This record gives sequence, C-alpha cells and structure tokens, in this order.
Amino acid sequence: MLTAPAPDRSLWQAAREVDDDRPRSRQTQLGASDTTCQRRAAYRLAGTAPSDDPDKRAAMLGTYIHEGLLHAARTRFGWLVETSVADHLIRGHIDAVQLDEATARLLPKRLRPQVPADPADGVTVEDIKTKSTRVWDRVVRYGATAAELRQLYTYARLLHTAGFEDVPGQRHLAKLGPVPVRTLRLRFVNRDNGDEVIQEFGYDDWEAEAARWWVERLHDYPTPEDAPRDFDGPGLSTVCDHCAFRSLCWPPTDPPGVAPQTVLVHDDADRAAALADYVRGHEIARRGEAIKQLARKKLDNAPAGIYGPNQLSWTGGNPVTEPNVEAMVDLHEDAGIPVPMVPDVGAMTRNLLAAGLAIPERTTTATTRRSINVTAAPTH
Repeated sequence: MLTAPAPDRSLWQAAREVDDDRPRSRQTQLGASDTTCQRRAAYRLAGTAPSDDPDKRAAMLGTYIHEGLLHAARTRFGWLVETSVADHLIRGHIDAVQLDEATARLLPKRLRPQVPADPADGVTVEDIKTKSTRVWDRVVRYGATAAELRQLYTYARLLHTAGFEDVPGQRHLAKLGPVPVRTLRLRFVNRDNGDEVIQEFGYDDWEAEAARWWVERLHDYPTPEDAPRDFDGPGLSTVCDHCAFRSLCWPPTDPPGVAPQTVLVHDDADRAAALADYVRGHEIARRGEAIKQLARKKLDNAPAGIYGPNQLSWTGGNPVTEPNVEAMVDLHEDAGIPVPMVPDVGAMTRNLLAAGLAIPERTTTATTRRSINVTAAPTH
C-alpha cells in the first residue's frame, strides 16, 4: 500500500535542516547568487528577516546534482570546485574553475589540475545550472537569462580583479592574486533526464563592469522598498512565487483576494498606462497567433523531421473512443444491475422551453468569471 509520509517521517525534513545549516544559507553578506532581483538583493543587503518560507525541494535537488557532478569533476579532472571569491561588496562560490597550464604552473605540483584547460580557452570560470524539462526547450533555444549571465560575470570579475578569497582550504590559491579569466561557461543540466548543453563565450570587461554596477547601485537605495522589482510578481513569475520576501515585496491587497499586482497602481495615470499595455499586448498576441495559425496550416502535410534549427514531430491523429451506452445498458440488464436513471438537465431544459415554461434557477455560492473589457474611449 502506497501512502504519503507524515511530515515527521519525510526525508525532506532532514534535507531542509541540513540545507539550513549550509554556510551559504547562514551567509549574511550579499552573495553573487542574490543578484537575481534588485528588490530581493536589497532585502538581503539590509539584513531583513525573510517573510516567507518557500518550498525549496527543487532547489535542494539542484544542490545535490551540483555536489555530485562537481565531486566527479574534482576527482577525475582536478578542477577547482566550490572556491570562494569576495571583496567588500559581495562574495560568491564558483562552481568550477579550470586553470590553464601557465597559471597552474604557479601552484605546487601536487595541486595542479590533471586536465588543464585548453590553451585557447585560458582560465575558464564555469557555473552549473539545473533545469526541468518544462523549461528545457527555452534554455536550448535562448541560453542563459540576464540574471544568470550577471551572476557568472560577478564570479568571474571577482576572480579577475581580486583573485581567490584568502580563507582556510584555499590559501594556496589566494597567493595567485588576480587570475586572468579568459572564458566563461554556463553548463545546463536537465535534472529530469540528464541532458546537457553548454553556453560558452569570452570574458568581456564591459559586461563584467555592468554586473558590478548592478551590485554597487544597491547601496544607493535608502530602503529596500526603493529598489525596483525585476519580476512580475506572484502568479506570473516563479522567482516571486518562491521568494523568501514575497509577502514583504507584494503585501496583502485591499480588498483581499484581488491580484497582488494591484499594488503597482496608485492613480488614474497608472490605470491609463496599464490599459495601454493591455491593448498593446493584445495586439502583439493577436498578430503572433495569426503567424502561428498560418504556419500550422502550411505544415499540415509535412513529415516529421529536422528542418533548420527546429525539429518537427506529430502527436495525436488516433481514433477517438467513447463509452458505448447501449452496450452498457445491455450488460447492466444481463447482470441484473439497475440501470442508473440520472435526470438529463439538458433535455428537461429543452422540454420546458418548448412548452413555454420558465426555467427555475437557484443562486449558488459560485461566481462567474470576472472578465476585462477594453474598448476605445469615446472621442466626443
């Protein structure tokens, strides 16, 4: 018999406690992984206590995959994994650093990587991101998000300008001083099936300084609430849905039950701007749907296969089955089972209408769906 475990018997209870004890979970200084949203980073920087306790199971699974893969890379390749970098503004832990041969020679022989980076790549800084199949196609098509690139550039710039942090366990690395980073790499791993794709590019000073400016700007906001929100809020962004500051950033609404995004509207000017956005979005969606419909019609007879950067496959097209009511009645009668006599609301409604009688109705606790209707304002 399969049953869901009680909370006190679930392995997630132990996993959550271990995760809460990790140095990163107890870190008070702003971390590179906090550079996702300005408002959330500002809360971290101010030392604000979290207002929510989001579900962290998916994140913890990602952590376990990280640990296993990085342990293998350190064991077999001699990569430097989970090394820390920091300055007075921010700190972080780099998933993997691959030293080139020239830089590795500056270390004692026993500490040099067994598989140095390709000379053409130079010193490489790598960040591993685990993703679900649900978003995998977007990752393959479009690569890293702006926040993921910013996090990687934050790591790389700290290493490039300050070197490894001088802490126990890596003091020999700190003696290298600033390390000339040449290549950045994002390795995406599908946590559902193990698929792997790599996005690689050269270190860019301008992008690195832009990431640094993002961090510096956080110190200019008088309070965390003055920092802008970088995502659209609960229900529209999974980042917001799983944020530890969700209730602080998106406070309860008045009246309760309306969308949390209503806090963004303060006056008629805000309402006019939102209506303009709605009309513009509707037109973009209408045009996009027209493009999709035409393309779908053109492909209706196309065989499955790879065409340019896209792969076409088909699902469906199978015979549709439905219950055979007559056969079920026969089986009921043969087995001596009473045939259910359920009132046919549709048939009774049609009968009453045909007889010129009103349809009796009663009020329920349910409400109709609230729909928005936007039309052009009168010109007179």
